Amino acid sequence: MATIKVKQVKSRIGCPKDQKRTLDALGLRKMNQIVEHEANPAILGMVEKVKHLVSVVK
Repeated sequence: MATIKVKQVKSRIGCPKDQKRTLDALGLRKMNQIVEHEANPAILGMVEKVKHLVSVVK
C-alpha cells in the first residue's frame, strides 16, 4: 500500500480536544513535524478530520 507524509502546519492551541487527540494519534506533537503513515482508510479519515491543521507532503 502507498504511504503518505503528513505535516502539521498550524498550531493545535485552541482546537477541540478530539482534534488534539487525532493529532496525537497521527504522531504529530510539534509544528512542522512530518510523519509517514500507510494510506489506509483509518489514517485518511484522521487526516480529513484535521485537514485545516495539517498538509500532505509528497
